[in-house]
Amino acid sequence: MTEQTSAALDTALAYHRAWTSHDFDQAMTYIAENIVCQAPAGRIDGAEAFRTFMEPFSQILTASKLLAAFGDETTAVLMYDADTVPVQEAPGAECLTVTAGKITHMRIIFDRLPFDQARRERGAG
Repeated sequence: MTEQTSAALDTALAYHRAWTSHDFDQAMTYIAENIVCQAPAGRIDGAEAFRTFMEPFSQILTASKLLAAFGDETTAVLMYDADTVPVQEAPGAECLTVTAGKITHMRIIFDRLPFDQARRERGAG
């Protein structure tokens, strides 16, 4: 991956490093109070709701590999592979908008199906 830097990319990478290292308190220092997150499950408004959504995922993460990271002064895009307790090799992508060093908007893209299947298998077992 080619090194490039920008204000939004620096913030996005710092956030990514924090949550993938299981330091969600540190990750939240990069999140704006009024964040809007669009995820496969729907829209999430505000830092508290975002934490409720994202922190449990960070706790089941066992490994993460950053595949690509690009950004300019206001927008960054990260693509990564995540290994979790229930699902191995779960690819994800985030498009983040950064204002004054805080993430104000995030669109997360990932495939929910493997997680839903793992949840059903646990319930059946």
